[in-house]
Amino acid sequence: MKQLTLTGSAGKSDILISPGLRQTAATQCARFFSPSRVHIVTDSQVAPLYLDQVAGQFQLPVSTTVLPAGEAHKRLSSVETIYHDMTGAGMTRKDLVIALGGGVVGDVAGFAAATFLRGVPLCQIPTTLLAQVDSSVGGKTGVDLPEGKNLVGAFYQPRLVLIDPDSLSSLPDAVLTDGMAEVVKYGCIKNRGILDMLRMPHYQDHIDELIYECVKIKRDVVEVDEHDTGLRMILNFGHTIGHAVEKLGDYTAYTHGQAVAIGMVAAMKVSQALGAHNDLDDYLSALLEELGLPTTLPYGPEEIFQALLSDKKKMGDTMNFILVRSLGRAEIQKIAVDELHAILQSIA
Repeated sequence: MKQLTLTGSAGKSDILISPGLRQTAATQCARFFSPSRVHIVTDSQVAPLYLDQVAGQFQLPVSTTVLPAGEAHKRLSSVETIYHDMTGAGMTRKDLVIALGGGVVGDVAGFAAATFLRGVPLCQIPTTLLAQVDSSVGGKTGVDLPEGKNLVGAFYQPRLVLIDPDSLSSLPDAVLTDGMAEVVKYGCIKNRGILDMLRMPHYQDHIDELIYECVKIKRDVVEVDEHDTGLRMILNFGHTIGHAVEKLGDYTAYTHGQAVAIGMVAAMKVSQALGAHNDLDDYLSALLEELGLPTTLPYGPEEIFQALLSDKKKMGDTMNFILVRSLGRAEIQKIAVDELHAILQSIA
């Protein structure tokens, strides 16, 4: 078993990575929590696969919320549903919330745990690659508004994250591919060796190592900047334009991973427009296409720009934009909104 510990402002977050962890979830939770009851939040796709298996391990009362699957349900209404279910179950501040599912479940359940009774202990059990390498770690929780993605949320570290690579075997190929966008992101911003691994035949045989390397990068970055005011911004590589793509597609036309893939290639082109002399957009496009991810902007530059204006990274007349001018090294650059507008016209 591999273990990483993230030390945040409100305590530690222990991250365990090992095949079979899901089958010992109650045993692992007993090492870190002493609840009187457990509330499991999952969705309609994951529940038939794993809910009974996880819930049945606990020798104490277990209540559940099963949300409809998909980004379209990453809404305040889903959080309110969880509140009602936890209130009905008699949850207290000493009890335990478990987020069992992908990134949407983790974000929504995490926000509910952060805000119900002003904070209930949280365990994340991510079941998708995207959630395992990224969203379950680091304490970002939240929901979307019609105006933009993740505009309402909280920083709330899970006390425990149980990452079981065996859960990936049940994923459709498209969902596994979706998570690869975040793996590529980590290779671009911090560890080129990840990208080299992805170019190898049968890279899936090394999925445990890929997960560990991505989570380690995120742990290291979040410990330096837990609340996303400096270094942590590099984790948004590809997400600025990616979030705009998701918003324009009403969070249904493109998955998060697909949008991030498109956004990363666009970010490379922005970097070139700002003076970088490299062909990294071609390299990245080729790699992403090999993995089965899209690389071209599906909307016009004006639509993209208007969607960008509600992004959290916009600060007055400037926007913090993440650039990669050499693989494995990211930088944060403030770009005037008007300049970015002009650049988008040139790269689209």
